Amino acid sequence: MLLPIKQHTIAQAVSLSGIGLHQGLPCTITFLPAPENHGYCFRRIDLQGNPLVRATIENVKSWERSTTLAENNVEVQTVEHVLAALAGSQLDNVLIEISGPEPPIMDGSALPFVQALHNAGKKEQEAKREYFVIEEPIYYQNSENQSEIFALPGEKDIFHISVSIDYHSKIVGIQNATLQNFGNFAAEIAPARTFCFLHELLPLLKAGLIKGGSIENAVVIVEESVADSSKDILAQQFNLSNIEIPQQGYLNNTPLRFENEFARHKLLDLIGDLALVGAPLIGKIIALKPGHQANIGFSKLLYSKIQQKKIIRKYQKESANQAVFDINAIEKILPHRYPFLLVDRITNFTADSIEGIKNVTINEPFFSGHFQGNPIMPGVLLLESMAQVGGILLLNIIENPQDHWVYLVAIDNVRFKKTVVPGDQVIFKVKLQNMKRNICKMHGKAFVGDTLVSEADFVASLIKKNL
Repeated sequence: MLLPIKQHTIAQAVSLSGIGLHQGLPCTITFLPAPENHGYCFRRIDLQGNPLVRATIENVKSWERSTTLAENNVEVQTVEHVLAALAGSQLDNVLIEISGPEPPIMDGSALPFVQALHNAGKKEQEAKREYFVIEEPIYYQNSENQSEIFALPGEKDIFHISVSIDYHSKIVGIQNATLQNFGNFAAEIAPARTFCFLHELLPLLKAGLIKGGSIENAVVIVEESVADSSKDILAQQFNLSNIEIPQQGYLNNTPLRFENEFARHKLLDLIGDLALVGAPLIGKIIALKPGHQANIGFSKLLYSKIQQKKIIRKYQKESANQAVFDINAIEKILPHRYPFLLVDRITNFTADSIEGIKNVTINEPFFSGHFQGNPIMPGVLLLESMAQVGGILLLNIIENPQDHWVYLVAIDNVRFKKTVVPGDQVIFKVKLQNMKRNICKMHGKAFVGDTLVSEADFVASLIKKNL
């Protein structure tokens, strides 16, 4: 099955009702058609003003047992099954109305959502899909959870994803699952239900979670017997007069839908979390022991790569010297102009670092007075050049960069180690250290050849323009 060339939404609205998994509150979810380039967005119709929460990786608030989004202090919890259904159905633009803090859990899988979306029909739109093609290996590791996720180049126009899990459980064993064609998502992955181990249930209940959990929407894995008092709590939670807890197996002997249902569900969750990067993928994903924390960490890494590629594609010009940004592109990014544009070329650009070049000539206007007979580039202009390179870097971490000014608010730990004179080519290397809200801290170094000539720490503020 070939990947779609154009974007798609649904043809008509469709609704489902049920209770949320963790808060146990009744909720109706309605999928609505959305315009081109809209993406996925939740609308809380139970709250005043019907606030929106965009389904983007930037809005992920937590990933404990589920993925929670938050925007402007409005949350939507347990979004992964809904997003997996949308992505697995190869839909691009859908508005999702919900009448509570989390979508209904339904049967614990994505199948009810997939079936509803299928019934709503699919509508092709004029805008093209913008895929992110994995062109080089990308690796993520979470040593705490022993999770590893790889992204690798694959065949043209193919998205392949595989998952391997190992809980050191005699019941579950080592399981693998693979999806090679989105056309098989509805039959092979969507029906796989969420699951947990029996020994996890009581702590989850004490933590105020899984209030809507039942054997109708989850598979509970039993590895050892429990005390009678615990049986009474579980019977009450699941509203069962006779609760069957085998020595080993599944609570109330729930039959599995697939021999490897748990690996398939982990693959489902991963597809849902990957949907938050905002672009369908072409390539191969291999995940070992994935979970929401690892999924989100990996998705953030992918998102940074996607944003970087979008920025480069937006500004880059064909150039024989293979510059990432030539001077024409730089003038589109920075508001500076002669005689205060002090960057000639950007040669490297990653998620959190950038390199730029300033060619210093005797024609620089400042050399006429700094100093006669001994031309030296003023140190303050070295810092300004470094800051301008850092300003371009900040485009990699904000949306709508054209709507913002970048202002320096502090410069610390400045060192000048060697003078810069006409004929030098200064290489600036700037690395983002941290960002909190609209305040960014960077460290920059300036080199002539391999010699460090200056370095400093910068603090910059991103200020929205009055448009």
